[in-house]
Amino acid sequence: MSDVRQHAEDVHEQFSDHIDVAVDDVEGRLRTLVDEYKVPVEEARRSVTNHYLEEAGLEREDIAGGGSEAAEIEDVDEPEQWIDLTAKVIELWEPRSDSVAQVGLLGDPTGTIKFTKWAKSDLPSLSEGGVYELRNVVTDEYEGRYSVKLNSTTGIEEVEGDLEVGDDTSVVEGALVDMQRGSGLIKRCPHDDCTRVLQNGRCNEHGEVEGEFDLRIKGVVDDGIDAHEVIFDAEATEGLTGISLEEAKEMAMDALDTTVVADEIRDRVVGTYYRIEGPTFGRYVLADDVEELDGAVDGEALLIRARSM
Repeated sequence: MSDVRQHAEDVHEQFSDHIDVAVDDVEGRLRTLVDEYKVPVEEARRSVTNHYLEEAGLEREDIAGGGSEAAEIEDVDEPEQWIDLTAKVIELWEPRSDSVAQVGLLGDPTGTIKFTKWAKSDLPSLSEGGVYELRNVVTDEYEGRYSVKLNSTTGIEEVEGDLEVGDDTSVVEGALVDMQRGSGLIKRCPHDDCTRVLQNGRCNEHGEVEGEFDLRIKGVVDDGIDAHEVIFDAEATEGLTGISLEEAKEMAMDALDTTVVADEIRDRVVGTYYRIEGPTFGRYVLADDVEELDGAVDGEALLIRARSM
């Protein structure tokens, strides 16, 4: 069976209980995007899925993922996967949107992960300190940080006893030797709990949207042995550079070019030593705590070595 055909059957299974659509029709839409427009198959699948969601009047969280598999938190390394977790509710936070019923932090022996429970899913409430079997949750990703979403297809069952929660904090000390593409002033999708970075004004999930500005650094830190990929959010970026989001927007407006922000940030931070502490998600360390260290560095030499690893 071809890869496109398998994706077509998976999409068909997701919508079979909602709309009358044939597998061949799904495959036809996928092949048009993949073969004629050279769209990567995963992106084509998202586009076709969005088409059928609109046709059926559904949200993504309303459809099942075609079968979920048992996983641990450390196994979560890509978005839009449907999994089963046994996890402890470490902390609950105040939702920022009426569409969210609960949001907080889950943990198991392998680490921690954010969760969101949608209001319209009408699921039982989770309690801090409680341990739950969560069946059929969908993974998501933002800034290298993975999360899970509880939706109308999710099953929740409280488990007796406690669950040990692992520590996933990393500490990196070294020189910031490079900034990756996607650093500086960026735009994110404005939809609730999406915040994906836009590419040419488009969100992979919601299509063409009017984005909201954000500031970040995707950096490479060399500790003398390994090169670590580190993400600094807007707060951490301002702390490193002294450039606020509003100032970055003004710089871009004056120059009629957003790249001037990344250039200015690069001039201020590349070649500087830092001590960085934060959780590791996938290949990224998320900079929660940053301290500048003393010491000079040959940034060009370290950059050459980091890129050769």
